[in-house]
Amino acid sequence: MKKLILNDKLKMQLDEIAEIAGYLWQKGWAERNAGNISINISDIIGEENKKLPAIATYSLPLSMKELAGDIFYVTGTGKRMRDVAKDPLMHGAIVRVAADGNSYDIIAEENIKPTSELPSHFSIMASFKEKGSKNKLVLHTHPTDLIAFSHIPEFKDENRLNEMLWAMHPETFIVVPHGVGFVPYEVPGTMAIANLTLPALDKHDIIIWEKHGVFAVGENLTDTFDLIDTLSKSAQIYAFTKSCGYSPEGLSKADIEGLIEPFGIKL
Repeated sequence: MKKLILNDKLKMQLDEIAEIAGYLWQKGWAERNAGNISINISDIIGEENKKLPAIATYSLPLSMKELAGDIFYVTGTGKRMRDVAKDPLMHGAIVRVAADGNSYDIIAEENIKPTSELPSHFSIMASFKEKGSKNKLVLHTHPTDLIAFSHIPEFKDENRLNEMLWAMHPETFIVVPHGVGFVPYEVPGTMAIANLTLPALDKHDIIIWEKHGVFAVGENLTDTFDLIDTLSKSAQIYAFTKSCGYSPEGLSKADIEGLIEPFGIKL
């Protein structure tokens, strides 16, 4: 059986996956097998790897013709991020979408079934192509502080939530100027949650799934992780101030608007 050839670009991508998976575990955002990562690696996989024979083939619940022939790295179902950090290939799958978009092949290295959320990931990846977006990955994780805020009625309002997060630190508006979206609770791993998330991604690159976790998209994994990490810091500042018995003063609207020109922020 032919094996995956690790070219320089593919090795760099796997190293980045291992690094970020380690951060998710270290931060306490990836208890047990929580969270998942899917990345379109079609442009770095290499021509020889594209022709690898299928180890196994699985059907998709919906046709994904937009992704026909595309190849993805996907963390495995039931796999722990702390183990992905040690060896992404032993705890994830390289999958190739069939020409008709109705199924996918696992092509390396073991027959590891991808995350159960793969169909919802693929529907969002397909939307990237339809819109001409440069985004090529999705990252789902469980930041304790951001999930906690989704339990508070006041912060289930998207506008109020973003006003609070932006006000806690100037870096938050600089890094996440379009704010975070908010999707009401839905059963994890279903197409229903993907269908609620899709329209929110027209305005945001990061979404809070109520009482569940965070879903973020981007062009590279490190920057996408940074979106979540930055919002998490703001949530911690708010919570720490409240725990000291005070309501945080926060940046004013004028303070926040004053960041736009110096940092070239495009709204």
